[in-house]
Amino acid sequence: MPKTSRNNRIDFIELPVNTKADLTRAKAFYSGVFGWSYQDWGDDYADSRDSGIGSGLNADADHRSSAPLVVIYADGLEALRTKVLAAHGVITRDIFAFPGGRRFHFKDPAGNELAAWSDH
Repeated sequence: MPKTSRNNRIDFIELPVNTKADLTRAKAFYSGVFGWSYQDWGDDYADSRDSGIGSGLNADADHRSSAPLVVIYADGLEALRTKVLAAHGVITRDIFAFPGGRRFHFKDPAGNELAAWSDH
């Protein structure tokens, strides 16, 4: 079976948590209920790769969203940013680096916040 490209596909969902203590409780909840395991990236972020679509828990007040954040993978992050703007999307957080790649956040014309990321 041919491998499907990740480009322009939902790749990750990030759930906001308010505090580092909430992060610990959320990890315990999802581990206990669904059997998910987590990799910690510092003391304010953890992600799971065994939850189906990748998922993360974000307690970083500087860049967590206020609602669950759908994250789309992009082969060309800058090109996708240009397309988002041309289609009347609004950049809410410009391209920034994080462990594992780079990403930006945007709102669609209906006001939904999403993110796009690339590992290069």
